[in-house]
Amino acid sequence: MSNTQAYAELMAHQRQTEALGLVMERLGWDQETMMPRAASEQRGEEMAALESVLHARKTDPRIGDWLDRAQAQGLVAGPAAEAQLRHIARSYARHTKVPADLAEALARITSTAQGIWAQARADEDIPAFLPTLKEVAHLRLLEADCLAQGGDPYDALIDDYEPGATGKSLQAMFGTMRPRLVALRERVLAAPNQPKPITGHFPQAAQLGFSRDMAGTFGYDFTRGRIDLAVHPFSSGTWQDSRITTRVVESDPFNCFYSTIHEVGHSAYELAIDPAYALTPIGHGCSMGVHESQSRIYENQMGRSAAFTAWMFGQMRQRFGDFGVGTAEDFARRVNRVQPGFIRTEADEIHYNLHIMMRFDLERALIRGDLGVDDLESAWNDRFLADFGTAVDRPSHGMLQDVHWSCGLFGYFPTYTLGNVYAGCLWKALRRDLPAIDADLAVGDTSAATGWLRSNLQQHGGLHSPRETIARACGFEPSEAPLLDYLEAKFEGLYAL
Repeated sequence: MSNTQAYAELMAHQRQTEALGLVMERLGWDQETMMPRAASEQRGEEMAALESVLHARKTDPRIGDWLDRAQAQGLVAGPAAEAQLRHIARSYARHTKVPADLAEALARITSTAQGIWAQARADEDIPAFLPTLKEVAHLRLLEADCLAQGGDPYDALIDDYEPGATGKSLQAMFGTMRPRLVALRERVLAAPNQPKPITGHFPQAAQLGFSRDMAGTFGYDFTRGRIDLAVHPFSSGTWQDSRITTRVVESDPFNCFYSTIHEVGHSAYELAIDPAYALTPIGHGCSMGVHESQSRIYENQMGRSAAFTAWMFGQMRQRFGDFGVGTAEDFARRVNRVQPGFIRTEADEIHYNLHIMMRFDLERALIRGDLGVDDLESAWNDRFLADFGTAVDRPSHGMLQDVHWSCGLFGYFPTYTLGNVYAGCLWKALRRDLPAIDADLAVGDTSAATGWLRSNLQQHGGLHSPRETIARACGFEPSEAPLLDYLEAKFEGLYAL
């Protein structure tokens, strides 16, 4: 077998594996949007069966042989082929460390756990969820131990979502960010003339209509996507089928609008990837941190900018009439109102990363064995009170608010702040290259900004490592400084500090 033939056979095998993975992802989408409530046990078995097939394919001994031959000297590869081999080799090394029965058990429990979590959240009943969470955490720790092979198990879990990141590096970044965030928060909350929240009734149908129109404003391709409702908004899919979800609270239209813009950012990334990479390892976003950079720059730097909210204000007056806000300037202040709150997804840009830092510390302690699942609620409530100055009033405002731990996504939370950091870098570079961006956004035109992101980042998919992806797009190495500078300049202006 020649090197070239080995590479062709490897990629043919991978193409089928990727397609089956997308089938499994679509089952996950259905579970969150359309599946009957009583079908969770059946769906768990379906997911476990698919995971068994996928695990067998990802650990097929032929992959090792194909890799050896394809990587041998003399194969003319090029950057894309080299990246494909790098991703496949990494996946093969990781999956061969995890027993098939453990992978199958994790798929089964994390599927059924989502329904149990959702019901417990609706019922404000933590004890109903704890046995399931214990099983999820136990199995994920077993997996982490397999992957770490004597190293830090939490690092092994982070590597699933942000290759190259470690608990130590994240802790250092958070340590740099926290003092400036806390200092800015105190200055903002002490400012006179605090903006009021939006009040009134905003019917679901009208919210969804505007939400759909705003998705189009940000370039969402409805021929390859759709919007549905979910308890916890998310995006799913790639290439020719990338779907998003949102949620509606009739007293809070920003919940729907910014959830939609956020998920459009995720989906736009997947839909913009070079179609030549479809059904290959580099035909996805390169990491969850980079993925989150797209959703956050769409939602915050663009969607919450003074320029875009001026356009949005006019649109809302046309659609909802007089809703108690007199000027575009007042509207921008209300959109960006800084207020300690329980819910991470509804947090302002200053508080958001403090939510992530809390979750990072808690789940890291959980995986290290320093915190037990039975003690998680009290640990959460104590830490929230210390960080936000407010006592948690009910479980859905506390440890039951996020779906992540029911899905076994330990190590995922830090990528949200990494995404914010990356978005800060991208926004600095984008504004450097597009001096007319504010004028565009003020008339609801995002095409220059979204086009810049497609050209400089999104089209490349997983071609480069996460930090290299950001550095290539920006022309400088990523750091937390641009994000912190952006936040200080923005909120000093909004609050006249």
